Amino acid sequence: MKKLVFALIMLTIIVSCKKATTTLPEVEEEVSEAVTDSLTLEVDEAPAEKSTKQLKEELTTKGFKIFDYINEKTRDTILMQQYFMAFLKRGPIRTQNEEEAALIQKEHLAHLTRMYELGYADISGPFGDDGELRGLTIYNVPTLKMADSLAKLDPAVKAGWLEIEVRPWWAAKGFPLR
Repeated sequence: MKKLVFALIMLTIIVSCKKATTTLPEVEEEVSEAVTDSLTLEVDEAPAEKSTKQLKEELTTKGFKIFDYINEKTRDTILMQQYFMAFLKRGPIRTQNEEEAALIQKEHLAHLTRMYELGYADISGPFGDDGELRGLTIYNVPTLKMADSLAKLDPAVKAGWLEIEVRPWWAAKGFPLR
């Protein structure tokens, strides 16, 4: 169990530090089949500063739900975007032997890495206890249907090892974790 937790922590650190522009045709094909309103998102290595108006137009054109408000203290315009938080829950099928479980975990981590590299997921990670909620992924896609479809492509979900619950979640665009 300690090795598994360590591996998940290391993956989370690597994934949250890495920025890339990658496309993996096999994942994009699966996404296209699973989601009729699929969208190709690009991740810039050094994004140019865009005005709030430009960012709003870009997000709206891609189908994202947004709104903005004025921060009374700073007088800055804060742009809010809807993301989708996928909660990974302990699944009903936990009868795999140690070797099968290790393979499922490896494929699960590879899936999460692909979602990040393709720009569909912004961050993923496990919870620090051994409860029913195993982890979460925040999807940066325009629709609940797309987030749910991407989450269900996870080999651990397909194997019944994990279950998914996806919920809409609003956050200020461009604000980093700290």
